[in-house]
Parts: sequence; C-alpha cells; structure tokens
Amino acid sequence: MPAEPAAALPRNFLRPCLLLLLREQPAHGYDLLERLAAFGFERSDPGGLYRGLRQLEQEGLVRSVWQPSSIGPDRRTYELTRSGMEELHASVKGLIATSEILDAFVSRYGEFVSLRPPRAERSSRATTARRLTRPAAIARDGRRRG
Repeated sequence: MPAEPAAALPRNFLRPCLLLLLREQPAHGYDLLERLAAFGFERSDPGGLYRGLRQLEQEGLVRSVWQPSSIGPDRRTYELTRSGMEELHASVKGLIATSEILDAFVSRYGEFVSLRPPRAERSSRATTARRLTRPAAIARDGRRRG
C-alpha cells in the first residue's frame, strides 16, 4: 500500500510551511489553509492549522491582529515576526540537511528499482509545478500577487 503524500512529510512540517507562507505575505487562516495545499496538506484540518498558529504566536514567531471586514465577520490576520524569520531560516537549513539524507537514501534504493514515474505522469507533475509557481503570479520579492 503506497504512502499518502501527507504521511511522507517530515514531522512538524506544518510549522516551517506556515512561517514561509507568512513570510510571503500576512494572511488569515482560510487563506493559509488554501495555500498549504501546495505543500501536500489537505484542507480538511482547520483545527490543526489554528492550533499551529496559536503555538507560533505563543512562541513570538507570529503575531495576529483583527482586521475589520465590510462583507462579513472580522478576520484575524497573522504576520511573521523577526524571531519567526530567524526560525524559518533555521528550519530551512534543517530541511536542506534532511533533503540531502533522503536524496542519498532514494539514490541507493534506485540502484535496485526504477523510481521514475511513466512519462505521462512526469509531464502532468511538471505542468502542475509550473502552474503553482507561475512567474506572473510571484513577484521578485516572493510575494504572491492576486
């Protein structure tokens, strides 16, 4: 039985993902929930998202403010703090080290079996990756535009 993509994610991977998304731009919970899909998270656990945000806020890595809304209830908007930026940088360095270890493992395993998906599946994944990172949608500073 193949592993689910979310099950293969590093433990506590939600934390650096939230920090990165808030580094790109301040956001409210629903927006973050939508944008987490690009990292393999399903939108079916809003409780986990808000628990994670509360924990980051308690640690001083993010802060939140209530933003008035003209079309509905006020929304809590989260933004990254300086400590959050430092934590994000440290997390990325750790993920790079983990990635190198996993690459070595997969490479060694690849000596026994082919891990390359069929050509059509590779093409579909590449198209999805391009759609998620369209240059027109991401400005030079990494912030997503409308």
